Amino acid sequence: MAPRLRALIGPLLSRYGLVLSFLVLWQVSSSQGWVNPAVFPSLDVILAALWDGIASGALLDDIAISLQRSGIAFASAVAIGIPLGLFMGQVKAIEQALDPLLQFFRQTSALALYPVFILLLGLGETSKVFVIFWATLFPTLLSTIGGVKEVDTKLIEMARTYGAGRLTIFRRVVLPASVPAIFVGLRLSATTALLLLIAAEMIGANKGIGFQVMNAQYNFQIPLMFAAILLLALLGLAANAVLVLLQRRLCRWSQPSP
Repeated sequence: MAPRLRALIGPLLSRYGLVLSFLVLWQVSSSQGWVNPAVFPSLDVILAALWDGIASGALLDDIAISLQRSGIAFASAVAIGIPLGLFMGQVKAIEQALDPLLQFFRQTSALALYPVFILLLGLGETSKVFVIFWATLFPTLLSTIGGVKEVDTKLIEMARTYGAGRLTIFRRVVLPASVPAIFVGLRLSATTALLLLIAAEMIGANKGIGFQVMNAQYNFQIPLMFAAILLLALLGLAANAVLVLLQRRLCRWSQPSP
């Protein structure tokens, strides 16, 4: 039994041991007064604030609104970025013409452009969604372009040898081979959507998890502030896990054999 238990616990500790050590250190240092508990509350206090916020419904509206904002922006980036990336990756002249413009905008911080979006779109929902969309578009778009350009040319030549048409080559060769790179961009975009969500909700918002972080900090509700931050981290982990699971289902052929 002991060897079997070690075989089960060993991989878990090797993967999550450092995280568990950090959490234990946080809990002990706060509860023992090594750090100021008013600034760094213990984990049990933070979890209690998170539970109270969810159970009372105070955080549920914020979660729903934040997921709506980031979800609309992410879905729009996917709907535009993937088809455009597939097209640009196959048409070299278009890709060469647009690449300098894309690189310029990619290097321009979305937060730096946020005041411009507010001037053009107002301080309402549209500007918040658009700044998240702007930041999430480029990882998806550029990863899709890169995935198409990295498709093995020998596979394309082999398909042509067997008489496959251009559309068949795209559906059977180019698109499947590009999916892993596309998912890399999707995971980056999902992370970026949550990061920009916080900044967007800290300016001119009265609902959302980002607003809750700032509002709790202003009112010195530090446990609630950390609870909202923890909630954002958990949402990010959940989004990444969903995308990883979807990638494994769609790209079984690319998984290493056991």
